[in-house]
Amino acid sequence: MKCIYPDWPAPVNIKALITTRKGGFSKPPFASFNLADHVNDDVEQVLKNRQRLNQSLPSSPVWLSQTHTNKVVELTTQGKVSEAHSSQPYNGESFDGSFTTQPNVVCTVMTADCLPILLTDTKGSFVAAVHAGWRGLADGIIENCLQNLNVENGDALAWLGPAIGPECFEVGDDMKNQFAGDEQDAFKVHGDKWLCDIYALATKKLNTYGIRKIYGGDHCTFKEDELFYSYRRDGICGRMASCIWIAPKY
Repeated sequence: MKCIYPDWPAPVNIKALITTRKGGFSKPPFASFNLADHVNDDVEQVLKNRQRLNQSLPSSPVWLSQTHTNKVVELTTQGKVSEAHSSQPYNGESFDGSFTTQPNVVCTVMTADCLPILLTDTKGSFVAAVHAGWRGLADGIIENCLQNLNVENGDALAWLGPAIGPECFEVGDDMKNQFAGDEQDAFKVHGDKWLCDIYALATKKLNTYGIRKIYGGDHCTFKEDELFYSYRRDGICGRMASCIWIAPKY
């Protein structure tokens, strides 16, 4: 299993990893470390991949049912959500982000071009994982997540994981028009289309909340085909996972 580890000044009790497509059991076109069970990969291979991932984590990830919403959920115990956000334990309801203040609870999102955002603060008091596609960004997934967190101004850190890069994300007017103000600066003319810098869009959203400690944002899932799945490049493909958790302080 080949992973990426965020290079950011998070507290020592904050742990995170991002999987790549390398080191698993899935066969083409999902070769080889696909973690998604909804893309028509062989379920047994997906489970073997997940079991391998679990060996590097303190508990099994909480796998969200992601549908490009702006909804986030608090995880209070392994595999369960806060009663404040759901009337029953997690059961597949759609969320595109999760957060927790509890140790050894693994917040996780899956991506294959969309932007995974990991969040914590300088005290290591919380962690969050956000699946930020353009729909989620337009609908306020970052804002919804931060509103649930007790973030003091300037105290939060963000890491932007592997996503489609600004030279490859071609979009139309309909998508560009979902954003306004200086967010429009994230788009460049490309013939009769636009090239969107999803990293820049997320950065502007985070800056609005006073978050300036932003790291990562230096990959392109579309170009780096040996490391990453890309839905836009391949259509049929697997998914990477971005995981973050709080290690206990002893």
